[in-house]
Amino acid sequence: MKSIHTMQADTPDKGRLKIQINSEITSFPIADASISISYTGVPEQTLEQVTTDSSGQTETLELAAPPLEYSLNPTIESQPYSEYTLSVTAPGFEPINISGTEILPDVTAIQNITMRPSTATPQQEVFVIPAHTLYGTYPPKIAEDEIKPTDETGEIVLSRVVVPEFIVVHDGSPRDSTAQNYYVKYKDYIKNVASSEIYATWPENTIRANVLAIMSFTLNRVYTEWYRNKGYDFTITSSTAFDHKWIPERNIYDTISVVVDELFANYLSRPNVRQPILTQYCDGRQVSCPNWMTI
Repeated sequence: MKSIHTMQADTPDKGRLKIQINSEITSFPIADASISISYTGVPEQTLEQVTTDSSGQTETLELAAPPLEYSLNPTIESQPYSEYTLSVTAPGFEPINISGTEILPDVTAIQNITMRPSTATPQQEVFVIPAHTLYGTYPPKIAEDEIKPTDETGEIVLSRVVVPEFIVVHDGSPRDSTAQNYYVKYKDYIKNVASSEIYATWPENTIRANVLAIMSFTLNRVYTEWYRNKGYDFTITSSTAFDHKWIPERNIYDTISVVVDELFANYLSRPNVRQPILTQYCDGRQVSCPNWMTI
């Protein structure tokens, strides 16, 4: 296990972290929540201890991060983000532990946390955030037609493209009946996926292009009711083989959040084609995808 000194030597740049804590039941902000922050690799040594204000927010913290060039020219040899563990307690709520909050240099990571009211037998919730898709190893996307056929009865249920307020995310592959379904706000889903699949340090127009691709893909799933027409009770999955990577309780980033807020009603399409394109892409290095978009 690395020491604090070694971790700091590996992370000479600075990133920022802002935490927002709300109640899972009422969505109200939780004041006076206490957060202990440590390196994920050295969880027993607290680096920062902060408390939320009346809005359920912490101050913006500066935390060590790897050099900027690691994320601008990503390789699987150099991890471009540092990982932190957050241990959260608040009066009247179940404690929660999030391991793997990702801090990139020069951008602000936004960690939204929802806490459950206390029960008779308090139990800590634990979330372990897996590696970013550009750094970890995930199943490659199974190729599909970018425009779905519309001549089959019942294939298309919606008469026009509608940007939904919520979508249902199945946290696993389609046939995994043990995987949990999550009701997620559409914009929050897009921000989560983009933060999981691209780096927030990239140029704004690069972020914009990738966000448009993610939104177009997602709206194709919504418009065609792809999974519901196959008998499933969800909109999309979190499996990279079928859809995009979505991770419960992961942090997002300010640069990505701004772009999603700007573009959330947009999508890509073809001339004389009503449905959004199922825009598939890959990193072009770990996964090869001829004729697709390449990150």
